[in-house]
Amino acid sequence: MQYRQLGNTDLKLSVIGLGTMTWGQQNTEAEAFEQLDYAMDRGINFIDTAEMYPVPPRPATQGRTEAYIGNWLARRGQRDRIVLASKVTGRGDRNTGMEHIRGGPRLSRDHIREAIEASLARLQTDYLDLYQVHWPERVTNFFGQLDYRHVEDDSIEIEESLEALSELVKEGRVRHIGLSNETAWGAMTWVRLAKERNLPLVVSIQNPYNLVNRTFEVGLAEVAMREKVGLLAYSPLAFGVLSGKYLDGQRPADARLTLFERFTRYTNERTSAATADYVALAREHGLDPAQMALAFVNSREFVTSNIIGATTMEQLRSNIDSIDLTLEKEVMKAINTIHNRNPNPAP
Repeated sequence: MQYRQLGNTDLKLSVIGLGTMTWGQQNTEAEAFEQLDYAMDRGINFIDTAEMYPVPPRPATQGRTEAYIGNWLARRGQRDRIVLASKVTGRGDRNTGMEHIRGGPRLSRDHIREAIEASLARLQTDYLDLYQVHWPERVTNFFGQLDYRHVEDDSIEIEESLEALSELVKEGRVRHIGLSNETAWGAMTWVRLAKERNLPLVVSIQNPYNLVNRTFEVGLAEVAMREKVGLLAYSPLAFGVLSGKYLDGQRPADARLTLFERFTRYTNERTSAATADYVALAREHGLDPAQMALAFVNSREFVTSNIIGATTMEQLRSNIDSIDLTLEKEVMKAINTIHNRNPNPAP
């Protein structure tokens, strides 16, 4: 395994991180334990979760993922060997289906404090290494939205959220803070406010990044490098699409896009065309398409950790093996040719 420094901290994260959002929905607790044990054996030390998991979010399952991890920690006693990250749910009154969390989650001081208390209890730990804002409070572009329209409303100011998180750092409940699904303006505003008020700096940003969505490169990559806000890349396989298993209308049994119709971000015609090109490129060079896609993400200098997710041990083993794959210059050149011909079909 390889490791990279998290922002300006003394923590080093495994380049492959373990995502957990299927645990409690598609995966049982026993399967979660098996994944955690195997990941640890392979050198993975970064475990990422969220209070709203598993996905799709439902009242009946909310918090179950954190509870599985907490039970594993209680039985294995390896808290000091992992970098544990969770997230506070973003604003939930804009058709996000989150009303079951605190009656509609906000990023106010009271909501953040209530959220951390519940997460720590489920995780059976006294602290988080990284606590992230799952998505912005304000109306802006995230979850694939592109056409920004300015709206002034009753959103909690970033300053209040930052101060609330800073209190948690001072109290030792959180070591470091991070962002998720954030824009370049948002990330720089968090950085600016922290510097102006001598508050903890955000050290990470968890946004989507993969072969069919490289929008992070446009503005956020520079922020990540210059301000040491490392990318924790999620959906590196575009919900499994980049493995090629959904090509030609295939819908494998128990696969995410087969089970849940809500996941449409990576199912449009342009994405299918790009995926077909990437899969053909991988096979031309004798590569596994999923491993090629992951190796591309691993190679980017602004990526601190590449968060994989798997529902089977076979998938997990293969995904982790991508750490040993270095893409040749010819392959990288061909990837960029495909990208330039059909850029960001699934933003």
